[in-house]
Amino acid sequence: MATTAATHPVDEIPPVRQLAAFGLQHVLAMYAGAVAVPLIVGGALRLSPADLAYLITADLLVCGVATLIQCVGFWRFGVRLPIMQGCTFAAVSPMVLIGTTGGGLPAIYGSVIVAGLAIVLLAPVFGRLLRFFPPLVTGTVILIIGVSLLPVAGNWAAGGVGAKDFGAPRNLALAAFVLAVVLGVQRFAPAFLARVAVLTGIVVGLAVAVPFGFTDFGGVADADWVGISSPFHFGAPEFRVSAIVSMLVVALVTMTETTGDLIAVGELTGRKIEPRSLADGLRADGLSTVLGGVFNTFPYTAYAQNVGLVGMTRVRSRWVVAAAGALLVLLGLLPKLGAMVAAVPAPVLGGAGLVMFGTVAASGLRTLASVDFRDNHNLTVVAVSVAVGMLPVGVPTVYAKFPDWFQTVMNSGISAGCLTAIALNLLFNHLPGREPEEAPATADNQRAAL
Repeated sequence: MATTAATHPVDEIPPVRQLAAFGLQHVLAMYAGAVAVPLIVGGALRLSPADLAYLITADLLVCGVATLIQCVGFWRFGVRLPIMQGCTFAAVSPMVLIGTTGGGLPAIYGSVIVAGLAIVLLAPVFGRLLRFFPPLVTGTVILIIGVSLLPVAGNWAAGGVGAKDFGAPRNLALAAFVLAVVLGVQRFAPAFLARVAVLTGIVVGLAVAVPFGFTDFGGVADADWVGISSPFHFGAPEFRVSAIVSMLVVALVTMTETTGDLIAVGELTGRKIEPRSLADGLRADGLSTVLGGVFNTFPYTAYAQNVGLVGMTRVRSRWVVAAAGALLVLLGLLPKLGAMVAAVPAPVLGGAGLVMFGTVAASGLRTLASVDFRDNHNLTVVAVSVAVGMLPVGVPTVYAKFPDWFQTVMNSGISAGCLTAIALNLLFNHLPGREPEEAPATADNQRAAL
């Protein structure tokens, strides 16, 4: 009698109630990062409040569509893993430069469309490079991803960058309270509630924050009920060579970052990334970036903070993240709902972020635990890669005197550390080198071997 193969946890579909709760948890984990890019770019271009609100709703809509493409997939587009998509921060500086030197949003969108098409074409090439990502490299990259995100959680916990009360004790106290709730729920709550520990911590933290004046829901009343993003709202795209070149550099950076994130999720879910699935995931990134250029938003990539949420909750279903994508589409079509989510204060997100991002780093350490560090240079590969990856995180202006293209690559600790890990792994473990010298077989050597 034929037997039906067991469904992989990635493909399991939880009940609708759990889908909604788990999905909302993913949305809250990435929302602040998702809206940050349009806020920064729109602010630099001095857009009106109405145009800025339009950018945010367009971004949320395409975030949702991009996430659905990545998780559900069609034909050769989508890795079909629990991957959340959002605007990449690697593109912020080039886009601000393009927009403020006379090109405006049309020049930004022209370069974004070309970059997206380039990612689609280059995806198979990156897929063939997967053999250069052994556990030594993947573990190091995952570790760097987690550690490089911790300052983001720290800024949230302190009140958010630019906040007037940044670093105020009450902000840090609220973040610590949310952290304590998350840990308490994980440790003592029933299994289902433990899986939504982050969401529980955010809800409880919000309930405490409102009476103490941490947040203001005034923006909810001012937001429209319905808003639909139309193609080329800010004008037809312009294709300028200088803008396209800088955005192509961003495309290579985001492909490198996405590769690290996809490998990390593959490790966490037990479904290893293969060359074909990596190419499919990168191809989805490219398509989403093209859609971003058409629908008035920016380049898209996998969001590492949600990778940490997958590892922390151990909820591996891609349909959970697909539900989160559907929620983002809804937020993009209903600005009033988006304004409600935006009202969650930064310290609440910071308390939850400390757990999530730390989980990513711990997952990298778990991967590195399977690496052999005896009688080889693997420790050097990890040490130098982490150091290079952390350099722009600890000293953000370290590359300020370098050309823009160099800053685009190296100011991202994730891409800098990833490229360093790949290069050092090739140097020490793939290129031919000198044979190790054999030590004399003395009694001391024999005892050391034992």
